[in-house]
Amino acid sequence: MKAIAQALFALLIVTACSEDAIEDSLPTLPTVENELQGPIAKPLDGYGSDGSYTVIKTSFESPLYEGKNVEIFYPQEATEALPTIFYSHPYGGEESEYNIGLYEFIAKKGYAVVFAPYPTTGVSVDERYETLWESFKKAATDYPDIIDTEKVGFMGHSFGGGASFSLAYKGFVEEGWGENGRFIFAMAQWFSYQLSDTQLDNFPSNTKLITQVYDDDVTNDHRMAIDIFKNINIADSEKDFILIKSSVLNDYTYSAEHNLPNTKSAYDAYDYYGIYRLLDAMIDYSFNGNPEGKKVALGNGSSEQITMPSYEGQALEPLAVTDNPTPGYPQSKYLFKCASLKNPRSAHCE
Repeated sequence: MKAIAQALFALLIVTACSEDAIEDSLPTLPTVENELQGPIAKPLDGYGSDGSYTVIKTSFESPLYEGKNVEIFYPQEATEALPTIFYSHPYGGEESEYNIGLYEFIAKKGYAVVFAPYPTTGVSVDERYETLWESFKKAATDYPDIIDTEKVGFMGHSFGGGASFSLAYKGFVEEGWGENGRFIFAMAQWFSYQLSDTQLDNFPSNTKLITQVYDDDVTNDHRMAIDIFKNINIADSEKDFILIKSSVLNDYTYSAEHNLPNTKSAYDAYDYYGIYRLLDAMIDYSFNGNPEGKKVALGNGSSEQITMPSYEGQALEPLAVTDNPTPGYPQSKYLFKCASLKNPRSAHCE
């Protein structure tokens, strides 16, 4: 485990770059540029376009990570508890500024998002999972005026993507969260711990799932994501496996590397059209039952789902969507291989 921690730290830290709530004395939030990198601008309407709400945040001391705060981003205009996304960050991404664009996007659209830091080094995987869970549970318990636990999503990247399934099981099954809407959005996921086949069989029937991987990722073997996607008890109609491939437009490279999305190192159309657009639609479908949201989030390869924007007649690579994913590359491509003895689900690798 120490070797894994050291390797993760060396690779991923470069991409990550008070006891009382502080809602009444908020600092100025970090903001992202209005204009995206690259030739393609933000969508102006529809799924993926920015919402109109004003983003504020409140925070509280992490229950298990000394010196760190759990942060809740939400709309200032909110007058009642909101559907909420619980976000598990990638290894090394302990500061919310690493992916602030995502949290601001969610809050601008009228929802809440909980960001919970966990230690990069010096603790076990189980301790990181415990830190995430206790942070999420405290947020839900202490902030019922902000967080509506009847409509809940779990979202995560890399280490956090792998962890999102166990955390979602605790929330959905053990706590009963998400009675009126549940989803998981896992990106570039690492190993999944604390997750048995029995648990995978027992996710509630209203759970939706997007599993997303990136073609240029050399960190996490896609087989880890394929394993969970195929073995979780969610109907094919309510889940999609999505591959994003890189594109070059007007001499700008839209990268599909491991660190997508990442406000700090790149902030471009792939953030908005590849992730935010699908998340926006998934929220609308899961929480509001909007069939138009399903066409975009879980369209099973529909044109509304896979079509990406163009510039001067040249389009970004369309999303590749399937319900029966297969590995596109040998395990030797990846730093963390699915068949590693450190993977508790190595027996499920294709």
